Amino acid sequence: MTHPHSGEALRARLGPRYRWLLLLSVMIGTMASIMSSTVVNVAIPDISHTFTLGQDRAQWVSSAFMLASTSSMLTTPWLLERFGYRRTFAQATWLLMLGGIVGGLSQRYEWVLLARVAEGLAAGVLQPIPAIIILRAFETHEQGRASGYFGMGVVLAPAIGPSVGGLLVEAFGWRSVFLMVVPFCLASLYMAKRYVPITGPGGAQAQPEATLDWRGLALVSSGALCVLNGLVALHGDSLTQAMGLLLLAVALLVGFVAWQRHLLRHHGRPLLNMHLFTQRQFAMGSLVALIYGTALFGSTYLLPVYLQAALGMSPGYVGSILLPAGLVLGVTIAVVGRLADRQPTWLLVVLGLLLLASSFLLMLILDLHTPLWWLVTFAIIGRIGLGFILPSLNLAAMRGLDRHLITQGSSVINFLRMFGGAAGVSLCGIVLEWRLAAHGDSLTSATTSAARLSAFNDTFLLMAAVCSLAILAAWRLRDSPAKGH
Repeated sequence: MTHPHSGEALRARLGPRYRWLLLLSVMIGTMASIMSSTVVNVAIPDISHTFTLGQDRAQWVSSAFMLASTSSMLTTPWLLERFGYRRTFAQATWLLMLGGIVGGLSQRYEWVLLARVAEGLAAGVLQPIPAIIILRAFETHEQGRASGYFGMGVVLAPAIGPSVGGLLVEAFGWRSVFLMVVPFCLASLYMAKRYVPITGPGGAQAQPEATLDWRGLALVSSGALCVLNGLVALHGDSLTQAMGLLLLAVALLVGFVAWQRHLLRHHGRPLLNMHLFTQRQFAMGSLVALIYGTALFGSTYLLPVYLQAALGMSPGYVGSILLPAGLVLGVTIAVVGRLADRQPTWLLVVLGLLLLASSFLLMLILDLHTPLWWLVTFAIIGRIGLGFILPSLNLAAMRGLDRHLITQGSSVINFLRMFGGAAGVSLCGIVLEWRLAAHGDSLTSATTSAARLSAFNDTFLLMAAVCSLAILAAWRLRDSPAKGH
């Protein structure tokens, strides 16, 4: 007898609209997770002031989230297989909400970091799920449109989030931005109970005997942690410690790859199926995701700090500056999602990266006397670039995969994007501190200066260079099947 909450029963009861209701359900939860990753950036200066933190420690508010989500992301295929779609989605959403509540009530910086880790673990599980549903529940000719609608909804979180977050910081203090995720989580839990099936696509039941590759998870998580700490140590006085951590990271990641290959040869259940990378488009898409994540999350961390610390804007004003660009991003994603069903997806990705790199370069001409509309325009150019990339990259990389590899493929793409993001946030914080010192300034000074602007410009130049590397990899996506299919 078919379970009343299985995918088949829900589809039979609700008809063709069911797949859209399912997408909406997971979209709300993913919006909450993405909001938790970006909205806190507006509050970093206030958090730094409350706990008397330097820039290197303050950026861990972002890095802790990135590292936790990166570590948990590869567990999504196992969790879906072991516990089913609804239970996995709901429990991750509960954890995300708990992290927001704890962060909002924390009186110590250590508890803030713990809350960010909890939010990151939950977000890592949630974020691969929508791409899995789009590629399995929708026909090929609908996947671009579904990605566009999903992307439009999801980007409203980081688009509107900093604006609302900036107003909340001014009105109620930085703690309020943690609590922003609570209503979204409650709405997602309600929708999940009605529309997220207990079974997987095709009617696959949860398998309690499914095992997780704990050794592989420990290796890749330890490697990622060593990379981040190694990057931070590079800015310190101990070059030996930094090089030691980075060499250990290389050894751990090489060991991880070797262990995954060993499991495949002996018919085990690897955390990451290395057969994915034998498909050229997926391999190139993975490289783009890694580099793109570095630029995306690094700039998401950098831009609010730049507007406040270099241009002297208040948190609420920063939010109002970024809001038009966020709204343009939402519209762009909806349009590009439809284009992805008809145009080569690799070309859309390349155009998006070119626009994103251009927006970083344009930041170099700003100064304290630049008209405000210039800044708004440059931010809009960057967000249009993101609008071209977001709905296109997953489709470009994953459309050629066998169906049984889609779940792992989605987790891997998201893992690499978040790993690049974690490195990007650390890299921006480190390079900014380095260039500030080189130009004879510090963010502890209350007033801005030409030297401070120069330090930020150096960091924006780095982000433009990172985007240029991603363009080279995206160009090799052009060998995808006809028209991106």
